[in-house]
Order: sequence, then structure tokens, then C-alpha cells
Amino acid sequence: MSASTVLAACLMLASQTYSVPPAVLVGIYKAEGGKVGQEVSNTNGSFDLGPMQINTIWMPDLAKRWGVSESVARKWVRDDACTNVGVAAWILRSHLDETRNLSQAIAHYHSRTPKYGTRYKKRVIKILHDNGLVKK
Repeated sequence: MSASTVLAACLMLASQTYSVPPAVLVGIYKAEGGKVGQEVSNTNGSFDLGPMQINTIWMPDLAKRWGVSESVARKWVRDDACTNVGVAAWILRSHLDETRNLSQAIAHYHSRTPKYGTRYKKRVIKILHDNGLVKK
């Protein structure tokens, strides 16, 4: 089975598990452009991991929830496509629960700083439009 087929299945499962739109997860995936096993350093000293570029700021909470060390949580998020996408859907769901607004949840996925979050949200929405995932 190809990596893209696995990722697509993971995206669908995560969207159903966390009740988030699959098209939005695809848009975030395309905006992030990450790959399994990838770590991208950020200027603040954190790293973005895997296909959905999950920030390492989430590792303490995930490690606690999963009952594992932060290094194990990091490895799982970085190296397992389904875990990575599941965490992305969980993050999006948590922002959606908090804001009650999908547009704001997309912005918060990237940053709570309005200028960065708004720019990111617009980028994801453009990707959705350009790929026929939402109507204009």
C-alpha cells in the first residue's frame, strides 16, 4: 500500500474520530507539507513533526495522556502517519471546542497570534478552494 493511501485512510479515520471535516485536515496537510520522520526547527527552539507538522509544545500533554515519556511521544508523532494525523485532528477539535468557530480553529492550529493565524487560515482556505474541496 502506498504512503499516500495510508495517509488518506488515516485522515478519514481521524476526521471521523474527532468529528472534524476531512477536507480541512487535507487542507492543513497540504499547507504544512510535512513528511513522516521529518523534524523542522522553529525560531523559538521548538520543532514541527511529521506530515501535519505537530509542534513539540504538545509533547508534555501527549506524553501524560498516553502514559509514555516525552521522547516516546515525540517519536510516535514524528514517525507514525496515523498517530500524527490523529493528533492533528485532536488539536483541531480542541480549538473548535474552545472557539466554536471552524475558521478560528484553523487559525489557532497554526498560531494564536492573530497576524500569523489569520494568514495561515487564509492559506488553508485557498488550498481548499484550489483543490475543489470547498465551493467558492
